[in-house]
Amino acid sequence: MTGNTQVVVIGGGYAGVMAANRLTQRADLTVTLINPRPTFVERIRLHQLVAGTDDAIVDYRQILAGGVRLLVDTVARIDAAERSVTLATGGTTGYDYLIYAVGSGSADPRVPGAAEFAYPIAGLEEAQRLRPVIDAAPATAPVTVVGAGPTGIETAAELAEAGRTVTLVCGEVLGPYLHPRGRRAVAARLARLGVTVLDGPGATVTAVTRDAVRLGDGRELPSTVTIWTAGFGVPDLAVRSGLSTDALGRLLTDETLTSVDDVRIVAAGDSAAPSDLPFRMSCQAAMQLGPQAAETVLKRLAGEEPAPVDVGFAGQCISLGRRAGIFQFASRSDTATRLHLGGRPGARLKEFICRSIVWQLAYEARKPGARNWWIKDGKRRRLLQATGGDALSTPDRAA
Repeated sequence: MTGNTQVVVIGGGYAGVMAANRLTQRADLTVTLINPRPTFVERIRLHQLVAGTDDAIVDYRQILAGGVRLLVDTVARIDAAERSVTLATGGTTGYDYLIYAVGSGSADPRVPGAAEFAYPIAGLEEAQRLRPVIDAAPATAPVTVVGAGPTGIETAAELAEAGRTVTLVCGEVLGPYLHPRGRRAVAARLARLGVTVLDGPGATVTAVTRDAVRLGDGRELPSTVTIWTAGFGVPDLAVRSGLSTDALGRLLTDETLTSVDDVRIVAAGDSAAPSDLPFRMSCQAAMQLGPQAAETVLKRLAGEEPAPVDVGFAGQCISLGRRAGIFQFASRSDTATRLHLGGRPGARLKEFICRSIVWQLAYEARKPGARNWWIKDGKRRRLLQATGGDALSTPDRAA
């Protein structure tokens, strides 16, 4: 390929920024990052935005390489045949390669009344909408948090620490990812904060009204503010564009993160489903998938074969208010172990991780490709062979 190569990155989250920054290794690329807002969102701090302890945003000038053009807009459709994207404002942008990093957001709750009366917080605007609602509610007003993953636990703890009366409705299990020992530590901390934790077979929400939450066992909980954190979905851009996706709507790719439909489209982050065996939706995975998606593009431009994706995990870190937290250690293949770090050390580690992620984004902007610091997981290849997942391949045509 001769001349200047146009690479478009859709999505300015963790994966998209890492990918865009990594691409600036080559001076002959024009890199455009398309994002619907002009600031970077620290999604792992959105629970703090709700509680008023952080604004959860970072100026792109701090973390985005100077050679990346930021286009504030939303992509309405991808035209793979024409190698262009149609923007919500009406224009189009062409590309030679496209990195699909649209991320994830709140899932459709599909529970009567939840869409009307509950507040999701998976996105910046959702969290900003909830913040004044929390402020306006009386201090003693009951707040119900639905969903006991990291976001639900963190939100419940943050609000309880601020003096709110909080009930956490878990469904079957508090912190499904956690090892039982880590789960007990989280439950103990929530109890100290005064959070009422409801779990077990009957703790499934069946309906939400303006001032109550109904559970599967017939209980009705008074709830002045109901916060919905149960589940994540992905934007339907790939589906609308006629690209192959998994059941959730993540772009189907091979192990090099290349779309099974088009060798010019590469995916990264929560919206990628390599070999139909996607990684856990997380900042931890996105920070690794972003640069690897960029490396796939760079390898193809150099006429080389891209490497298969290589992602490993260290665990899951959950804040439990500003004064405590837990780091649940895990195997590289993302299975929780018996070990965890809790209390104030856990809180300090969580804050260190949050700050270090912004540092990593900025470091990649300054020195693209200088470091690949992620942990490698050697079990994925064996899993793919056992399931036949590595049968997915990209079209047999030149880049």
